[in-house]
Amino acid sequence: MAKVIMVQGTGSSVGKSVIVSALCRIFLQDGLRVCPFKAQNMSLNSFVTKEGGEMGRAQVVQAQASRISPHVDMNPILIKPLSNINAQIILKGKPIANMRPKAYYKQRKKLAKNALSSFERLRKEYEVVVIEGAGSPAEVNLRKNDIVNMHMAHAARSPVILVGDIDKGGVFASLVGTMELLSKNDKERVKGFVINKFRGDKSLLKDGLRFLEKRTKRPVLGVIPYFKDIKLPEEDGVVLERDVPETKKHSEVNIAVIKLPHISNFTDFDALKNEPGVGLSYIDERKGLNGQDIIIIPGTKNTSADLLWLKKTGLEKQILLNVKSKPKTVLVGICGGYQMLGRSISDSLKIESGSGEIKGLGLLPIKTELKPEKVLLQTKAIHVSSGLEVDGYEIHHGKTAALGRIKPMFKVKGKEIFDGAQTGTGEIWGTYLHGVFDSDSFRRHFLNRVRKNKNLPALPDKVGMNNLEKEFNKLACLVRNNIDMKLLYKILKA
Repeated sequence: MAKVIMVQGTGSSVGKSVIVSALCRIFLQDGLRVCPFKAQNMSLNSFVTKEGGEMGRAQVVQAQASRISPHVDMNPILIKPLSNINAQIILKGKPIANMRPKAYYKQRKKLAKNALSSFERLRKEYEVVVIEGAGSPAEVNLRKNDIVNMHMAHAARSPVILVGDIDKGGVFASLVGTMELLSKNDKERVKGFVINKFRGDKSLLKDGLRFLEKRTKRPVLGVIPYFKDIKLPEEDGVVLERDVPETKKHSEVNIAVIKLPHISNFTDFDALKNEPGVGLSYIDERKGLNGQDIIIIPGTKNTSADLLWLKKTGLEKQILLNVKSKPKTVLVGICGGYQMLGRSISDSLKIESGSGEIKGLGLLPIKTELKPEKVLLQTKAIHVSSGLEVDGYEIHHGKTAALGRIKPMFKVKGKEIFDGAQTGTGEIWGTYLHGVFDSDSFRRHFLNRVRKNKNLPALPDKVGMNNLEKEFNKLACLVRNNIDMKLLYKILKA
């Protein structure tokens, strides 16, 4: 039976997911079979397992840190918002319904039972399970329906490490305040604190740490420095809310990803962002499309609504103008973005919205109809133009049909099935495959074609590429060197 430890936070985006990834890699390095677990995740950033189940991307990254295959039991409940008041519920990898919050809360006992069964299976298979909470355990309005924070901690009989983000400011107030709002039983679960994202001289924190430990009668396990040099996939779309341009100074190749209101799977572009000479920005109607070499329309959880948003904001006109006036501009559509490049999108069954049929950008001779059945597949394919192999995964309700002859983008390996479409010159293309840019050779081929058009030297194959294993080890080293490992193991084994 596995030992268990849980990482909760004083709020969203304090670094829980990263700390869980670090602990998974640390325990792995120490010779333990470890896996992550999060009972319920709300995210538009998802992944398809080899079994064809959908789960949150954060737990996929944590599984990679543990060097194990992602499984839906690591994230049995995934909530994918369709709007501010409605969401698709994924249970153990499969969609079960679109629900509003009150309807979801009525299913709480059933969902909690399913989450616990997934946890118990993992606990039998591994030596350590590192559990992640969500948001804050001190949200008093949500406590009655909680299945992911203290409810899970009690069900798993797990000690809790509470993480606070000092970079946000007010970390001592947030840690003490969280403890004050917990019930007596919940407080007993909390065994210590981690202060995350600290910049500067740690000696300046001594008085604050002493106060925190005296006030709460809980130890501080460590203070983790703020870092920028460890490149891991972001957990969720919070990063897109930061109004900070990501374009590097003097970028050789500029990429604009349209920041759709319901953007999903934005980690599709992390590998591009980390390439030398690439400046990648998320663009909305305020920033506009100027001087871009590549424009990408990403995946979305509400294709119809986001296509209407493109039209309303004027971004559709800007995209079409760029394509017409700058023929060498590359335009890419991924999943929902691919559907938008076609002639029309029909949602007569109201799978995502009540918009009916909407005219697309008309740049590819295809049409799409949204269907109730959700396609969830891992796919290996060959890029038709270059013969390069790519790995990807599909998550979509749309069924896309060709209107006449088209040039496909990819051929599925081992099958007479094609994916996507491209123009004759290949400057405009779309695909249902998420993750195509994670394939190193294809990504470099894609960028080098643009570089050639700009009379820039080609990037060498597989030189300077991001190595995720190396990044996990760097993260583990940073955390290991800044927390009390003896105390951590004492808490784990208690």
